Amino acid sequence: MDIQGVTTLLQVFDMPRSVAFYCDVLGFHTVMTSEPGDRFDWAMLTLGDATLMLNTAYEDTTRPSSPDSARVAAHADTILYFACKSVDKVYAHLCAKGWETQAPMTTHYRMKQVYIKDPDGFELCFQHPVDEPEEMATP
Repeated sequence: MDIQGVTTLLQVFDMPRSVAFYCDVLGFHTVMTSEPGDRFDWAMLTLGDATLMLNTAYEDTTRPSSPDSARVAAHADTILYFACKSVDKVYAHLCAKGWETQAPMTTHYRMKQVYIKDPDGFELCFQHPVDEPEEMATP
C-alpha cells in the first residue's frame, strides 16, 4: 500500500460558523466546496499539511433549531491532534482571537499541548515534543 495521507471529515451543525472558526480563528483556507458562493454543505479546508473536510450534519429541511445534545456529547471521544512548532505561539494566537483555552502544559510523555473545542464540541489539540519536561501535567 502506498498511503499519501489521511483527511478527517467532521459533521457540523452550522457550516458558516464552522468555516468561520477554522478559517478566521485557526487560519485554514477553503480549497473546495460543494457549491459556489457562501451557501454550501461540504467544504475541504487546508492549513499547512493538514486537510480537513466539513459536511453539514443535516439537510436544510431537517435541521433542528439547536444542536442535538446527545450528538454533541458523542464527540467527546474524538480528538484531532495537530503537530505544530510552537504551542506557545498557538496559545497566544488563540487568546488574541478570543478563543477560550487553558494554558499549554507538558505531558508525562513529553508532548507540550494546548486543547480547545471547535463550535461543534470536537476537541482539537495542538502539540509538539519537548526534550525536557517543563511542567509535568496530564491534560
